[in-house]
Amino acid sequence: MDALFGGSFDPVHVGHLIVAEAVAEALGVRVRFLPAREQPFKGAAHVATPEQRAEMLALAVAGNPRFAVEPIELGLPVPSYTVRTLRALVEREMEEGGGGGGGNRFTLLLGADAAQDLPQWYEVESLPRLADVVVFARPGATIPTHRLITRVIEVPTVDVSASGVRTRVAAGRSIRYWVPDAVREYIAAHGLYR
Repeated sequence: MDALFGGSFDPVHVGHLIVAEAVAEALGVRVRFLPAREQPFKGAAHVATPEQRAEMLALAVAGNPRFAVEPIELGLPVPSYTVRTLRALVEREMEEGGGGGGGNRFTLLLGADAAQDLPQWYEVESLPRLADVVVFARPGATIPTHRLITRVIEVPTVDVSASGVRTRVAAGRSIRYWVPDAVREYIAAHGLYR
C-alpha cells in the first residue's frame, strides 16, 4: 500500500518532509509525493513550473527509501482533479501488473485544511472505490467530519510554508534549514521566486 501526498510543493519544504515521515511511520507505508499540475482550489498560479516542482521534490526525497515522487499529474488534463489522478494511477498500475487487479490500494493523504473542502471535490463520491482517505493534522487542529475520512494521524507542528519560503527568497533572505540543501541550491541555480 502506498500513500499519496498531493500538493503544489512550490517549493517543497521541511514541513512537507516531516509530515510525510510521520505518516510513513504511522501507517507503515511508502509515501509518493504527487505534485499537482494545476490545483482547482488554489487561487494563485504556481510560480515554478510543474516540471521544476517535480525536480525539487526528487532532490528533496533522494536517499529516503520510504519516499518517491509520482509525476503522473504532469501528463493529465488540467485542472488536477484527484479522482482523475487516482483513476489514471489505478489504470497504469493494472497495466504494469498485467491487469490482474488486486494490486496496490492507495491511501490519499489530506491536510486538515484540504479536508475541509472535501464536500466540494469533483466526483467526491467516487473516492472510496479508488483510495482510503487519511487526514493528517497538527495537535489542536480542527478536523472536519466526513464519512470518507477513514483515519486521522497527528503530525508535528512545523511553522514553515511554501509562501513563506517564496517571500524570503524574494526578499533576499536565507532559506537554509527551511528547505533541503539540494532544493535551496536548485532554487538559486534556476533563479526561482526572486
